[in-house]
Amino acid sequence: MSTEFAGLKAVVTGGGSGIGLATARLLAARGAAVACLDLDPAAVPAPLRGLRCDVTDDTSVAEAVAAAARHLGGIDILVNNAGVGARGTIEANPVDEWHRVFDVNVVGVVRVTRAALPELRASCHASVVNIGSIAAGTGLPDRALYSATKGAVQALTLAMAADHVTEGIRVTCVNPGTADTPWVRRLLAATADPDAELAALRARQPIGRLVSADEVAAAIAYLASPLAAATTGTVLAVDGGVHGLRLRPAGDAPPPPAT
Repeated sequence: MSTEFAGLKAVVTGGGSGIGLATARLLAARGAAVACLDLDPAAVPAPLRGLRCDVTDDTSVAEAVAAAARHLGGIDILVNNAGVGARGTIEANPVDEWHRVFDVNVVGVVRVTRAALPELRASCHASVVNIGSIAAGTGLPDRALYSATKGAVQALTLAMAADHVTEGIRVTCVNPGTADTPWVRRLLAATADPDAELAALRARQPIGRLVSADEVAAAIAYLASPLAAATTGTVLAVDGGVHGLRLRPAGDAPPPPAT
């Protein structure tokens, strides 16, 4: 295991499970000191430090980020992973739900990053990695609200990268495809036929399976790493080829050779 994060301090929101926990563990294994901000800090295993944080509450965010900076001795890396899902067309969710999901998925990124900026500005290796989704650039059915928030996260990433590049703060984004996480498993369990839904999700992946949390974490770690010091304003898809590949259906004849 490489140790490129030795001496660096990282904060991961939503670090109690799924992609956030996988990322926190990987950063720690590679030498970083890591604090996880989560609604349930008791879910964060040692040696990671769990701190309670509600990303929709200004006071909670300010207190959690300050506590993380005190515990770690600064903040070099911020991974904005906390988020919630939503299903349905634009008619399916009331306006209050639109406000709630945007408050978590978009304004939550703003609150946490804004609170961490003084520490990031003091760092010799400052990196912010936002977690988006392939829904930002791919029209998925029944995902209007969720897609809108993740499109906003992608646009926000580019704007932040432009705003803070001269301060030495890199800002990038990872867009996962459907990942095999506890959150996705809970969504599947709530459907009428979880096995059929899981099979459908796997079938739309060119690689034939869901993305793993560890695979997404590896991409986050690369973008956060000093090895990516020349990379900012980049959006990296980890989606099994969903966004960029168009494969023939099984049984279709191959195309004629190019001339």
